[in-house]
Amino acid sequence: MENLIEKFLGFLQNEKKLTKNTLESYKRDINNFIQFLNEKELTVINCENDAINDYIKKLEGEAKTPSTISRHIASLRSFYQYLYDNRLVKNNPTKGVETPKIVRKEPAILSNTQVELLLEQPKSVDLKGIRDKAMLELVYATGIRVTELINLDINDIDFENACVRCVGPHNKERIIPIGNIAIKALKDYIENARNYLIKTESTKSLFVNISGKRLTRQGFWKIIKYYQEQANIDVDITPHTLRHSFAVHLLENGADIDVIQEMLGHTDKTSTQVYAAMTQNRLKDIYNKTHPRA
Repeated sequence: MENLIEKFLGFLQNEKKLTKNTLESYKRDINNFIQFLNEKELTVINCENDAINDYIKKLEGEAKTPSTISRHIASLRSFYQYLYDNRLVKNNPTKGVETPKIVRKEPAILSNTQVELLLEQPKSVDLKGIRDKAMLELVYATGIRVTELINLDINDIDFENACVRCVGPHNKERIIPIGNIAIKALKDYIENARNYLIKTESTKSLFVNISGKRLTRQGFWKIIKYYQEQANIDVDITPHTLRHSFAVHLLENGADIDVIQEMLGHTDKTSTQVYAAMTQNRLKDIYNKTHPRA
């Protein structure tokens, strides 16, 4: 069975060009399902539609969110479609399985004042503060994803043209401009902190931890939480919050939605249009609160 999973993951990596994190997610979902089948004394090959539905009920009983359950179902659909296409199963038991409805919540957005307050927290008095300042400024200046941030190499920053090269999902590359404040913070980090944090001159990683290794997603998440507490901001800030704020603040200041879509690396425009709807709602809210005849 492990051989089947590895072949499937290899197919996703080679044909679909999925990222390492996405592949790990597929692997976890499929292994969890196989463990469920083992408990039912079933196998992937003889699994029927009823077993899929029972598995969904199990996930619901574990209080999994609709989005998590939908991801599990999507993983199994892809897995069984691969098995069916390669004639390893006679039927695809995921056909007809209903995906739970997902109620999409508007992403949390920081106000301009909250962004300023958060970005003021890292102090350029030590190596960590200089590094953290550069990271936070860069994320808000470009709207890049946390995975894209930690995967940056030092050569991905083009100081001459004030832009960053990053690689998003499906290995799609894009070039994003960087503002003056973020450029200044990056220069400060590279000149006055990074050289003291890395252990060898051959290190390519742009952002490293105190051990000189590439910073992790978890490491950046802890950094965000630390400065949220320091700033005493009551919004639950995640690495994605700065990305959302980047998009909404650009729209509020007149940026074209197609340009924002390109900078965010969205393949589907509907993902970007969420921010346009949020901007309209925020404007209406401000109007209703401030206009004397609203």
